[in-house]
Amino acid sequence: MEYTLSIENAPDSVPAGTGILLVHPSTGETDRIDTDFLSSDTDHMLIVSTRTTAREVEQKLEHYEVDESRATILDTLSVERGYTRRQSENVKYVSAPDDLDAIVEQTRQFLAENDGKRRVSVDSITEMAYYADEDRTREAVEAILDLLADHDAVGLFHLAEGVHDDDVVGGYRELFDGVVDLDADGTVSTDF
Repeated sequence: MEYTLSIENAPDSVPAGTGILLVHPSTGETDRIDTDFLSSDTDHMLIVSTRTTAREVEQKLEHYEVDESRATILDTLSVERGYTRRQSENVKYVSAPDDLDAIVEQTRQFLAENDGKRRVSVDSITEMAYYADEDRTREAVEAILDLLADHDAVGLFHLAEGVHDDDVVGGYRELFDGVVDLDADGTVSTDF
């Protein structure tokens, strides 16, 4: 199974099981790339948000005209911050961004319970590492990549380059099938 990619300077499609790393400046505008990735050729999408609340993700999807009916949002912030939470079919919660086991388990459940073409966006590895630590985060990312391969899904994982040591960024670059680099000026380059 092939998945269409609507990312500038990337291949037109990638095989099922592909993990893509989006490397960006910490202030980079990643919404366009993220929503382009999610909106094409998708039956179901899971947005793992460790950076923004479910409400903010919904606003982003609405702004970029992504079909929200296909989206499940995993909000990792609202519980910890004490915000009002309304669990629904399309919004799930875990206790905190460092509850990596729960994030992996929710991803597994999403992939097991939905058929067809499934996309997962993890925004972001950087926030997971900030709340947990680099080693646990790397293990969680590897577990999610394994789930994508097992379930013929594809994923896009955000990483803020300047926040991590060079060896950490290099290690993630080697882990993924494709890397999308977003420069501060908005230039996109890719390596697949």
